[in-house]
Amino acid sequence: MNTTLIAADGPSHAPDALLPPPKLIVFDWDGTLVQSTGHIVRCFERAMASENLPIRPADQIQGIIGLGLFEAARVLYPELGHAETESLAEAYRAHYFKRTESIDPYPGTEALLSSLRDAGCWLAIATGKSNRGLEEALSETGLGHYFLSTRTAEQTVSKPAPLMLMQLLDEFGVTSAQTWMIGDTDFDMLMAHNAGCTPVAITHGAHDIARLRAASPAAMVDELSTILDIYHAAHAAP
Repeated sequence: MNTTLIAADGPSHAPDALLPPPKLIVFDWDGTLVQSTGHIVRCFERAMASENLPIRPADQIQGIIGLGLFEAARVLYPELGHAETESLAEAYRAHYFKRTESIDPYPGTEALLSSLRDAGCWLAIATGKSNRGLEEALSETGLGHYFLSTRTAEQTVSKPAPLMLMQLLDEFGVTSAQTWMIGDTDFDMLMAHNAGCTPVAITHGAHDIARLRAASPAAMVDELSTILDIYHAAHAAP
């Protein structure tokens, strides 16, 4: 098993990069637990075409994953007015919900969630998805029963604002020092910083290592199983 952490200044091993032990771990969804980045890019491309907009490069689309849908559309086309931006967002929703591709969890996702739950850790989700999008994704993947609570950008505000995390802290009665935020984008890392939580980045999703590192995560991991290792290390520390 790979137990290497990637710290802000390069690789380091878990004993040299212990994190504060969490009671609550909040996960992003797309690109963190499920392999949905490609689906999102393709649905945006279809929405752009249906709205007769110039197609943005795939890497540019991938760069906005993690934001709320309206905010993502606004970043891609800052020249559009409010109504045109909302129209693009609606077009994306239409294409996303009629997609035929399945959404698959990353290898090791369910094993990680099961092990963390069995260890007594509370689990939650904070995502830029819509309420319907997350509800259907949790049902499709069968992972919904692992999470005690969820927050979406539709319920609160888009990352990197801290509101999703602050609401979860209040709901669970924990402090930011007892909470990890795990995600694949700098929006996740910045939201964690804004809420005072511990940001942990995973490198298999939407944003590359350089962009993640620039957001100053407490640690970066390249596979989900490593999260269990650093969780146990954090709780075993004197």
